[in-house]
Amino acid sequence: MSLSASEKHVIVKKHQRAANDTGSPEVQVAILTAAINRLTEHMKINKKDFHSRRGLLKKVSQRRSLLDYLKKTNQTSYEKLIVELNLRK
Repeated sequence: MSLSASEKHVIVKKHQRAANDTGSPEVQVAILTAAINRLTEHMKINKKDFHSRRGLLKKVSQRRSLLDYLKKTNQTSYEKLIVELNLRK
């Protein structure tokens, strides 16, 4: 259920700030969003998988924290990322 290295590489290339950037909030939020979307599809099929549900909720919480940080530090980047990833708020 986790993302493969090639999938992460594509996401990093799309959202990185500089050439070797892999840890900026934008990249982390994009990777978490892809994982959340994949887990959401899994949860639609496997409704009683509570272990995966807990992992999904942890990822959503972590993404929310990163988005709050990004909004506080770089408003324009936050707004651009929200539009690119189709996130509410």
